[in-house]
Amino acid sequence: MPDLLFEKRGGIAWITFNRPERKNAISPEGFCRLADAWTEVRDDDAVRVAVLTGSGGDAFTSGGDLKQLLPLWTGAREPEDEWDERLLGDPGISFVALLKTFEMTKPLIAAVNGDALAGGTEIMLNADIRVAVPHARFGLTEVQRALVPGGGSMVRLPRQIAYARAMELLLTGEPISAETALDWGLVNRVVAPERLVETAEAFANRLARNGPLALEAIKRTALHTSGIPLPEAFRIEAEHAGRVMQSDDAKEGPRAFSQKREPVYRGR
Repeated sequence: MPDLLFEKRGGIAWITFNRPERKNAISPEGFCRLADAWTEVRDDDAVRVAVLTGSGGDAFTSGGDLKQLLPLWTGAREPEDEWDERLLGDPGISFVALLKTFEMTKPLIAAVNGDALAGGTEIMLNADIRVAVPHARFGLTEVQRALVPGGGSMVRLPRQIAYARAMELLLTGEPISAETALDWGLVNRVVAPERLVETAEAFANRLARNGPLALEAIKRTALHTSGIPLPEAFRIEAEHAGRVMQSDDAKEGPRAFSQKREPVYRGR
C-alpha cells in the first residue's frame, strides 16, 4: 500500500496518511505523494473540497519520519529509491506538501483521528475546518529538541488563535488535549471516533454544495488580508467580491432560490 492514499468521491478529495505502524509519520514517498495530491486538488475543477486524515486510531500524523526523512535531508542517509531521489532533486516538494509555497484556495478539512504532534499540528494548521476525536493531542514539540516548527507554525499559529495561547504552545512544546484545543479555538468539533468520518464528510458535503467561486474568493480574501491595514484589506476583498458578482454562478444562486430548487454551480 502507498504511504499516502488519495481518492476522489463526489467532488470531495480524501487524502489519508497511511503508515499507522509508524504513527503515520511522513516518509519521502509520503511527502512527494502529498505534494502531488495538492496539485491534483487544485487543478481538478470537479474537486470542490479536500479532507485530510490518518489511518488507524492512534495518530493523525507525527510529521516527518525521523528515521527516513530527516536523515535524508541532513545527508546522514543516502537516497535508496525513486522517492528519495525525487525529494532530494526537488527541495521545493516539501514546501508544496506543507502548503508554504503553494496556495490552496479550495476548502480543506482535517479529520484528526489521533495525535497530531510536531509536524502533525503544523500540517493541520492549513485546514479551514478541523474535527478531532477526544483522545487526540496537539503540540509543537520541536523546541524541546532544540528545533523549531519551521513548517509554517511560527507564522500561522499566532494568526489563528490568541497570541498568549499560541506562544504557550510554541515556547513550551507541551501538548494539549482535544478538549483544550476546542476551548482555545484550535479545532471546530470534538466527536466520538465512530463519528469522525461522518462529521468531516457532512462538512465537506455542505461546502461542496456552495458556489465554488465564492468559496475560493472567501478563502483567498482571508489568506491575503491577514495582518495588513484595513484600507488595503478592503481593496483586496472588493477585488475578489467583484469577480464573483460577475460570474454565472452568482446569477444561478438567487435564481435557484426563487425557483425553489437546488442550484447548479459550474464554477464560472
